[in-house]
Amino acid sequence: MRIATTIFLTDETITPVRLARELEERGFAGLYLPEHTHIPVERSTPFPAGGDLPREYGRILDPFVALAQAAAVTDRLALATGITLIAQHDPIDLAKRVATLDHLSGGRFTFGIGFGWNKEEAADHGVGWTTRRELGWDRLALMRALWAPEPTLYEGEFASVRPSEAHPKPANGAPRVLVGGGAGPKLFARIAEQSDGWLPIGGRGLGQSIPVLRKAWESAGRPPEALHVVPYAVRPDPGKLAHYADLGVDEVVLQLPPGDEREVLRALDEFARYV
Repeated sequence: MRIATTIFLTDETITPVRLARELEERGFAGLYLPEHTHIPVERSTPFPAGGDLPREYGRILDPFVALAQAAAVTDRLALATGITLIAQHDPIDLAKRVATLDHLSGGRFTFGIGFGWNKEEAADHGVGWTTRRELGWDRLALMRALWAPEPTLYEGEFASVRPSEAHPKPANGAPRVLVGGGAGPKLFARIAEQSDGWLPIGGRGLGQSIPVLRKAWESAGRPPEALHVVPYAVRPDPGKLAHYADLGVDEVVLQLPPGDEREVLRALDEFARYV
């Protein structure tokens, strides 16, 4: 099982360069970084985990800039977003950033996407809350048109792009795309149609959810071995990881603390037994 990590990298934590080097030296498989462009101080949206919103949410580094630094000082470490709030981005600009990072890293990038929980943040981007998922899927389809080997027209519900020269291309034609979100038939149908798999946060209930996803996947004509289920932001223990392995999971993303260098390296030492 590949053991990757995620962390809220901020202006107060360990740096991307230092963390990436330590991860690769210790044999970890990858680094996934989350995204929030900003956190409006006045908001009515509750924090999904309950309680006060942790300080680090308003201080997150831009994941693409941080991952570019990580790519530059490593050779094998996989790089990923976990997650990009895709509805909050211009898709033409985002397609370029994704393709450039994947190209320069030699195909090491995984594009983790999701649709967000903070209504006020989305509103500041001009995103309608009830249509954000459809908008996000539309933007992913437009991005795939720009990644296509030949100039490709895309006309969607929310945006369009003319047949265009758009280089560089992602190293393998398109990056692996994983989608975050709660289990359900609508999400699973979309995952099967437009992506490479699922990023379930916390990894709870997978024994019930994975068979449902696999059924949707195979009903869409996708080969079973092509499905990726990657439990994300997991607090590990041996029993939990063994359970994931029994379910056919071959990659898990462990949650690191948003701490300084000493705290993060101590956590890596604790997690090293799982690598």
